[in-house]
Amino acid sequence: MINIAAIEYYLPKNILTNEDIANEFPEWNADKIKSKIGVESRHFVDDSQTALDLAVEACEKLFKKYDRSKIDFILFCTQSPDYFLPTTACILQDKLNLPKNIGALDFNLGCSGFVYGLTLAKGLISIGLAKNILLVTSDTYTKFLDKNDKSNRSIFGDGAAVSVIEKDDSKADFQYVVGTDGAGYNNLIVENGGARNASEKPVLYMKGPKIFTFALENIPALISETLEKNKLRLEDIDLFVFHQASSYMLNYLKNLCNIPDEKFFLDMKDIGNTVSASIPIALKLALDQGKIKEGFKVMVAGFGVGYSWGAGILEF
Repeated sequence: MINIAAIEYYLPKNILTNEDIANEFPEWNADKIKSKIGVESRHFVDDSQTALDLAVEACEKLFKKYDRSKIDFILFCTQSPDYFLPTTACILQDKLNLPKNIGALDFNLGCSGFVYGLTLAKGLISIGLAKNILLVTSDTYTKFLDKNDKSNRSIFGDGAAVSVIEKDDSKADFQYVVGTDGAGYNNLIVENGGARNASEKPVLYMKGPKIFTFALENIPALISETLEKNKLRLEDIDLFVFHQASSYMLNYLKNLCNIPDEKFFLDMKDIGNTVSASIPIALKLALDQGKIKEGFKVMVAGFGVGYSWGAGILEF
């Protein structure tokens, strides 16, 4: 029913290496960071750069090989918008010089945002409102990180990805599974800057062990339910692409879900955790590395802040 017709990503030019972090925090060393998180370097924005700026760069890369005039809807996922209002997607339409007779909306989700975006795109296509949707995922979490927070600075990087989701009747109509547990909202949160605590500087706070436990308790069941809903078995999936949270968490989940090494994609060493952009960036990397071939069934699964989770299957 839907197809990813094109995909691109953009990373800001500034780079923070493990050596840079170790120089600031002598009690840590570069090898320890790499072994625990699976990241050697991550990209971060300038003070003047925003999620919109990164999105524009990613989209312009994509439009070198895809006709922008075909776009008839924009879905923009971010938790670091340029403004409370207006909608970032509306500004993006203007900056990209896209037609004015298209729809455009933002939605606020993090690590599960790409999967939720696919469900929204599928819905818009199924009711005939759109045929070629620009799904943008862009976040600048580093703007929320305290300079003394060595843990989160080791994990998160900034980045944007853009995918064109097209109607394609030659593809199977795979079903998606999503879930929510708002009771865990305060375990990954930027408490300040919004209406409830407007006067304070926004700073990201994460209880890593709580997030890890949440993932272990929910993701194996998510994978099983997604397979069951689509009448498939684990061996029917050619590649699994999870949200690139950390290598430690992903390897643990891979083993817990009994996924073979050769069917599990993990590549975040030069990127870090880019939140909503991590899955589409990983898909592009897998395509470029020849790990996704024509006809492959790829399961994507996102999970994290919210708590929120979702999974689905793409046919390439």
